[in-house]
Amino acid sequence: MMERNPYPNPFILERADPYVTKGPDGYYYFTASYPMKSDNDPEGYDRVVLRRSKSLAGLAEAEEITIWKATDFTISHRFIWAPELHFIGGKWYVFYAGSAETNNRWAFDCNVLVCDSDDPYTGSWTEKGKFGRLPEDSFSFSGFSLDLTYFEADGRSYVIWAQHNEEKVSCLYLGEVKKEEPWKLISMPMLLTKPEYEWEKVRYAVNEGPAVLQHDGKIFVCYSASGTGPEYCVGMLAAKLGSDLLNPASWRKYEKPCLTSDDLVEEYGPGHNSFTKDENGNDVFVYHARSKECFEGKCGYAGNDPLYDPCRHARLHTVTWDESGEPVLR
Repeated sequence: MMERNPYPNPFILERADPYVTKGPDGYYYFTASYPMKSDNDPEGYDRVVLRRSKSLAGLAEAEEITIWKATDFTISHRFIWAPELHFIGGKWYVFYAGSAETNNRWAFDCNVLVCDSDDPYTGSWTEKGKFGRLPEDSFSFSGFSLDLTYFEADGRSYVIWAQHNEEKVSCLYLGEVKKEEPWKLISMPMLLTKPEYEWEKVRYAVNEGPAVLQHDGKIFVCYSASGTGPEYCVGMLAAKLGSDLLNPASWRKYEKPCLTSDDLVEEYGPGHNSFTKDENGNDVFVYHARSKECFEGKCGYAGNDPLYDPCRHARLHTVTWDESGEPVLR
């Protein structure tokens, strides 16, 4: 019988928006947002970090290095949020959010790094720049876009990202890319989901942090909703493989969240997840959540805005599947 959670949690301290992937070299790779510890912290949210290990569990103790850092001379600047490492078409890429201005930390857009080597840990990383779009597309990546993820289905390549709509509400959009040039859209953006339910609007109306899980002929998109405190939670959409993913009618949005603070023991604000597979091929849910001492204001950062404390820790749970073939993340 599969053990529900063979991993110690928290898995890696002070690493929010965790992303894990297994490369073609057999290594597991881990990256995440590098935290700030106050709103005037001169460091934090300023770099892309990377760990690797031959085992998933080994990432917890693996050496962490900085593979790229924002400066006054780079294309994008702080805040560097939610990096994801992807091996696409024989090359390594990092998708991340960064500000276009040195003096405006909220001028977010999705950006791309590319590695000059088959080894993302030792290779050199350079900026590809802001994510591209079609000439007739004036909306995509036009301001406050972030949390871009990549996936493949039925031989085609797609990205999903969060972006403010015309009403300045964070929604999720879906577009198609080519494997050969995965840094620019070849389709117009499709609105995938916007905050509609009350659980998506606690403190802030937000849909962000998409992650894709494929299983038994279905595609699931798990995403985060509401503010980044204990109200943070995970919602879900689903579509059938073989359907037109750029057609909104192909997607079903679940009316209730699939993971909240109430579903966990002494973990608060679960969200911004990714998925990987363990050494036995089981799906693993990689996410962040706050610990009890943070929830009770005993962490030493209680006076900070939730974005300016380091208390979001990376965690792992093995995914199980219910009788209808839907993922259970609790």
